[in-house]
Amino acid sequence: MTRHTVPGLFVTGTDTGVGKTYVAACLVRSLAATGLRVGVYKPVASGCVGDGGRLFSEDAAALWHAAGCPGDLDRVCPQRFAAPLAPPLAARREGRNVDAALLRTGLQYWLDRADLVVVEGVGGLMSPVTDTEFAADLADDFGFPLLVVAANALGVINQTLQTLITAATFRDGLKLAGIVLNHPRPPSPDDPSLATNRSELQQRCVPPVLAELGWQAESFEPAVDWREFARQPPSDPAVAEQPGG
Repeated sequence: MTRHTVPGLFVTGTDTGVGKTYVAACLVRSLAATGLRVGVYKPVASGCVGDGGRLFSEDAAALWHAAGCPGDLDRVCPQRFAAPLAPPLAARREGRNVDAALLRTGLQYWLDRADLVVVEGVGGLMSPVTDTEFAADLADDFGFPLLVVAANALGVINQTLQTLITAATFRDGLKLAGIVLNHPRPPSPDDPSLATNRSELQQRCVPPVLAELGWQAESFEPAVDWREFARQPPSDPAVAEQPGG
């Protein structure tokens, strides 16, 4: 397969509930505001809700609306399951299996229609996406640099460093763009770490904290040109054209 010329970012989290979708949507919105055609892809989602007999991913919809509603919403997240469990377990509840090939081929739809693609993974890097694979497997196959979302709360230093170690040691190492320190909840006066987490992460992490996103904020501090950190994926037959795409 010819080498792709479409750059991208793979957004992952240090844990569930760190605001990964919110950060990704803000990032997508800022890119789209520059006039870029931004593709958005979430390979699989669980915890989806019923909508007229179909399952609806709120995360996928948030990304799609942030990008200006390009293409087909169903293509943002082609595999959706109801149970709020890891995708292979959620699929099993429905008598189904996660389609490992579709996790990868679904990306092609957006590579054909975008100047830049933002992929949102499931949970953290070691969150299962099939019975034998993790989100990190997809990140490695896609080849986009990782943007790590970490929640500004007590424990974030350990969680972030563990994620960076995982990225560095998985297969031959995953490329890293940087870290976004997010505030997924209102600031708590009972958590004094909020005032020092960013500086402590800056001191200990490679790559660095690129930006911080405040509670319900829509812009990053400082402003970031995300195009500088996006890279094109390597040629890889695992990301082949989806039939009918």
